[in-house]
Amino acid sequence: MKPHSHDIGVARAFDCFCKKVLRNEARDYQDALARKRNREVYFSELPVEVLEQFAIRDTYFTDSRTFEVIGHSVCIDDETLAEAISALPVDRRDIILLSYFLDMSDAEIANVLNMVRRSVAYRRTSTLKLLKNLMGGENR
Repeated sequence: MKPHSHDIGVARAFDCFCKKVLRNEARDYQDALARKRNREVYFSELPVEVLEQFAIRDTYFTDSRTFEVIGHSVCIDDETLAEAISALPVDRRDIILLSYFLDMSDAEIANVLNMVRRSVAYRRTSTLKLLKNLMGGENR
């Protein structure tokens, strides 16, 4: 049985349509690859400063000082800061460690240490000035 000329025309139109769709999809894929190539950079081409941002350094065997405060252990890795904190009187050291390393408010510290909140605030600010002097900063 011979196909009608109308059926041949429809088949050819469909064939043309399919080729056009495939051609456009191939062009879209090539454009997407080109956009990706323009945005991507090889690690070998990155400057050292940028590569340092991706680096993670393990601190397994670093010398850190541990301070005990109301049953919590506070580890300080910075040697200068640890020495300055260890030079403080125990009551002032506790206030600094609770405030800055355990994120407690003045009211919470006052409640734990059985003090007045204002005394905690005064001791914290005066101890910060003392720490600044101990660490080599200027007193203002």
